[in-house]
Amino acid sequence: MIAVLSLLLIVTLSILVTRTAAIALTHTGLTRETARFQARSAFTGAGFTTTESEQVVGHPVRRRIVLLLMLLGNAGIVTAVTSLILAFVRQHQGSGLPLEVKIGLLVAGLVILWAVASSRTFDRLLSRVIDRWLSRYTDLDVRDYAGLLHLSGDYRIVELAVEEGGWLDGRTLAEARPAEEGVLVLGVGTKAGRWLGTPGGDTRLEAGDTLVVYGRTSVIEAVERRRSDWAGARDHARAIADQERVANEERAELEGRDEGQERGD
Repeated sequence: MIAVLSLLLIVTLSILVTRTAAIALTHTGLTRETARFQARSAFTGAGFTTTESEQVVGHPVRRRIVLLLMLLGNAGIVTAVTSLILAFVRQHQGSGLPLEVKIGLLVAGLVILWAVASSRTFDRLLSRVIDRWLSRYTDLDVRDYAGLLHLSGDYRIVELAVEEGGWLDGRTLAEARPAEEGVLVLGVGTKAGRWLGTPGGDTRLEAGDTLVVYGRTSVIEAVERRRSDWAGARDHARAIADQERVANEERAELEGRDEGQERGD
């Protein structure tokens, strides 16, 4: 029984470690989806050879985060395997609960942990706690320009990779119109190694390029996942409409605040 509880505890800690690392990587400029993938890859030792991995190893803060994940992952996996072996070996020594009960408890515990980890409500609460902890006890590079741009809520500066066959691949910025979705392109790093600061609308994007963008994380992730087809065009139109609604809401809130200040509220 102790071995089964130990295994569930290790899995819980693994979830917390990878989630913390993913949020820390997000603070360095990676999108949430990319950060989670890189954190899980490093923790499990699965390995990754994508263009995204070059963005990780080429950044000193990200490299330290990934290195720590690799060390913790190796220790955690070895301990988990050991606990699992002990949970069932002791059954043959005549001690502990019946084998069927141990398997049932283990499966039930893992299902509960998976359900909790997949919960959006839990994700938001945990993200807030981890964000507060990171800002208090760490010193990430993002802090300086985050304060300068007053980044808050869902607004971030992140890197957006241009995928082959994706919405941005082969389009100019004027054709892709990311600004109308609320995604501002601050710079473009080409796959040839060139850097284009404040790119114009005639800048053509290609697979392998990396954009540094500012906007809501959810919108940026949607642009990165979008394909260059009719469904992508439909989603693009919907995103523009959503951005107009958000902009109107923010404008109304700002006007309401100004009116309140004029009245002395």
